[in-house]
Amino acid sequence: MKKLALTVTAQSPLAIGRRKPGGSVSEAEQYIPGSVLRGAIASHLITFAAPDVPNGQTDDFHALFTGANPVIFQNAYPAVAQVNENELKVATTPVRVVPATAVTAKASPGFLSTTDNSGVFDTLIDRYCAELVHYPYEPTPPDVIEGNDQVEAFSGFYSHENQRYYTHPVSTRFLTRVGINRRRAVAEEQILYSAEVLSESFLKNVRVHPPEWEPVVFTGNILVPDDGLGDLLMAFINRRTQGLRIGSSRSRGLGKVQLEAQDISAELETSDLKTRIDQFNSKLTERRKLWSILGEDTTGKEEGSKPESNPNFFTIDLQSDTILTERWRRTTVLSPEMLKAVPDAPADDTLKLCAAYSSYDYRSGWNSAWGLMKDQALVTNKGSTYLFQTDKGEAWVNTLEKLERFGVGDRTAEGFGQVRVCHEFHQVMRENPA
Repeated sequence: MKKLALTVTAQSPLAIGRRKPGGSVSEAEQYIPGSVLRGAIASHLITFAAPDVPNGQTDDFHALFTGANPVIFQNAYPAVAQVNENELKVATTPVRVVPATAVTAKASPGFLSTTDNSGVFDTLIDRYCAELVHYPYEPTPPDVIEGNDQVEAFSGFYSHENQRYYTHPVSTRFLTRVGINRRRAVAEEQILYSAEVLSESFLKNVRVHPPEWEPVVFTGNILVPDDGLGDLLMAFINRRTQGLRIGSSRSRGLGKVQLEAQDISAELETSDLKTRIDQFNSKLTERRKLWSILGEDTTGKEEGSKPESNPNFFTIDLQSDTILTERWRRTTVLSPEMLKAVPDAPADDTLKLCAAYSSYDYRSGWNSAWGLMKDQALVTNKGSTYLFQTDKGEAWVNTLEKLERFGVGDRTAEGFGQVRVCHEFHQVMRENPA
């Protein structure tokens, strides 16, 4: 298997729209979905196909996009990091999604890297420990002062570099356009509209004159099951995608990007999953001992229940919107039965869901190949978090590695269902916010 790091550099405003069900207003997406990248590259590949092959349907094309093991195009997230209130830069470390359990002070939200902010911390472990001792948990900011004792959910994208956390803001603006009369080729009366787009450039430092502008960059990954096809796809992206356009309003000059692919397959052989699971369990054990002073932990001591042997815990954090189906019905909860249905998953009667923090939304889109709208899908929002407990922790490592690599749920080839097991941010406690 090949893993390619994809860098998308914007050369014009990007109209990556999403429309709410029943609405007529199209909002700009905050990232480039994998389905958009997949459709654009597939269409571009057909354009450069051999002329004697009808519709560009070569064996390589079918293997890449319609075969039994298609290429997985993960979402491309904004790589521009907020260093401080005046400075931005392109991050060199992976961009991740903040878990749904993260909170920040309502009066001064944001990471500590930005001036006068109270920081961000995670509440998953402390919430669970508080429930074990039947104690109500109400998080407060680390710097509690009068009038500044409330927290709110913190979401978005972030990167971690040199022991500091950086948020990744997304800059958008509205472009006002007028409709054109096709017969007379002049402005049509009463047709004036505005489109929300992602900005194509950012100002590095507002205090530097003359201003220094740099193009906005998005980063994602492509997973190719076949090594040979992976090399061919990487060569095609680096040599033949100049002038590629993505999103909508491409005929109006929007959506121009430059793609660059780099082979990072070595990361597949150096997974740190086992280390993350061990660190998470170590932190959870430490916090359970701390919370035990408030009451007795009655887990596994209920009447008629078996005492815990040596339970292991792990979390599954959604790094992209996910389409979950259980018993032919859409759901927003990743259940133990769904995990045990993963191919080669261990038979484990001790696996149970301890906590779930999730929300939902709807997604649709446009299928260029069919010329039709895609079916509207109920999705579980990225950032959703699920905490599981099992007595067979070691047996689940290989299955969890597969979930991180191939995703969970439906339409994973389009960027849905990306997950991260035992997200590192869950270990950012209130005493030491990020």
